[in-house]
Amino acid sequence: MGRIFEVRKSAMFARWDKMAKNFTRIGKEIAIAVKAAGPDPDNNPALRRCYLNAKACNMPKDRVEAAIKRAMGKDTSTYEEITYEGYAPHGVAVLVETATDNSTRTVANVRMHFTKGQGALGTSGSVAFTFTRMGEFKIKNTGLNTDDLELELIDYGLEEIGEDSEGNIIIRTTFTEFGHMAKALEERGFEVITAELTRIPTTTVELGEEESNDVLKLVDRLEQDEDVQKVYYNLK
Repeated sequence: MGRIFEVRKSAMFARWDKMAKNFTRIGKEIAIAVKAAGPDPDNNPALRRCYLNAKACNMPKDRVEAAIKRAMGKDTSTYEEITYEGYAPHGVAVLVETATDNSTRTVANVRMHFTKGQGALGTSGSVAFTFTRMGEFKIKNTGLNTDDLELELIDYGLEEIGEDSEGNIIIRTTFTEFGHMAKALEERGFEVITAELTRIPTTTVELGEEESNDVLKLVDRLEQDEDVQKVYYNLK
């Protein structure tokens, strides 16, 4: 029983860590959105997206409202969005999106993570071409027909449509059409679970289990950093 308890406790702490990381990430996204376009979600699409994603990861409403109030204050941190590029072990391309109030600290930490993870931090443009920036929406499948939905949304920048492992519908659109698609889904009353800008690899690298674990260890190191928002890689 003792061993089972320890495993369960470890899993519980892992979930708490992931939740805390998500809350921090969304809090920064809220700060950036409010600084850019104000605290009214009706006039701020980026903030509306933050609300959706906060709900998806069970971020309490009072924490969302507190983040908005902090962002409106004069003494709050101003976050700079910086993207870093590099390689994980075995030639896997890695792209790291950060939001930081101290770029000197952030680049030093990101470089350290790459080095300790047996990878290498690259220069701007070294791997960005490996990824396509897209908008990705997850909507609740209430008996929708994906073929009909594809025809309905093709004029709003639809590039890909499919389902995830839970049966939700995944819609991808070009980066420039993200706002049009968001508006189209909203006007049609679809229940949008998440709405995010993402990067999809154009080519992938297939590795064995041991080599893949080397890559994922580096990805995990990066994702644990407080300044890192998202990590993309082209491991198949």
